[in-house]
Amino acid sequence: MSDLHFKSEKSVLFPVDAFKELPAHIEGRPFFVTDENVSSLYKDRIEDALKTKDGYTMSAGEASKTPETLLRILGQLKENNLTRRDTLVAVGGGVVGDVAGLAAALYMRGMHFLYVPTTLLSDVDAAIGGKNAVNFCGVKNLLGTFYAPDHVLIDPAFLHTLPRRELRCGLGEIVKHAALCEELFDKLNVQRDLFDLEFLSSLIPQNIAIKRRFVEADPLDRDVRRALNLGHTTAHAIELAGTHLSHGECVLCGIRIEAELARWHCAADEGYLDELDALVKRVLGESNCDFDLSLAARLARFDKKNGENIVCICPKARGEYVRLELAPEEYEKELLEIGGAL
Repeated sequence: MSDLHFKSEKSVLFPVDAFKELPAHIEGRPFFVTDENVSSLYKDRIEDALKTKDGYTMSAGEASKTPETLLRILGQLKENNLTRRDTLVAVGGGVVGDVAGLAAALYMRGMHFLYVPTTLLSDVDAAIGGKNAVNFCGVKNLLGTFYAPDHVLIDPAFLHTLPRRELRCGLGEIVKHAALCEELFDKLNVQRDLFDLEFLSSLIPQNIAIKRRFVEADPLDRDVRRALNLGHTTAHAIELAGTHLSHGECVLCGIRIEAELARWHCAADEGYLDELDALVKRVLGESNCDFDLSLAARLARFDKKNGENIVCICPKARGEYVRLELAPEEYEKELLEIGGAL
């Protein structure tokens, strides 16, 4: 087992079996948060590992990432007489981690928090960096904080329970990291089957290392960490516009669109952007990427990264990105033109 330490002395562990590892990292009494999908597969194992039935199961999906869900969890913590010396255990994907992490940060101004990610996306992205949030007033991640788990237990065995679409969702964030790291980009380009579970498992430590590099340099997301928003301004706008696409699929669409913006406005490497576009299309496959671009462009104005202008972090060349600012009207016009061409 490898143990990667953050500067905050939090850790990411790669156990043989996450459930067997859980008890060793619990402080005080445990209380678990999961969703219906994970509960249907693992609830008995969670309860056996934690020796408790005290927990909260939310509906699966982005629709549960709300203040109402957050308040229900906080109410259950109070109902069960938990204290700040006890541990909130999140078992699930990014939505579970986001909401549970925010609850752990708020309850009594902070209780122990342990996260067991169960999706590829949460393995390589959501579990790393300490960001927690819920959506509010139609804006993604409007209410949130930075509150890192005491431990993250990453078990690649969970990948075997995921449908192909969930793997594609995680690959969205992996492709984003590849746009920031030449070595990872080359690995993806030579791999024939990007959905091979052994290959994906082998990528998890490298993706964690890429994200940690930015997080440790800029823990509060005020400078270099913003590179991790590559493709995300448009991706979040697409999500808010209402779509059947997952977060990772929206990221892939956002990368394609913002790469085109880089072609139009920056001295970008055309050959590299062609390679990146081909990689994105390999991952997306036959996914239907229809969405209301006009509505998405208007919603992008509410992204927390923006001021008066729309701010995009765009791929520019191998391992390089550029920060691009566009007036909202210009962004909407170009988004519609690019979307029509894609």
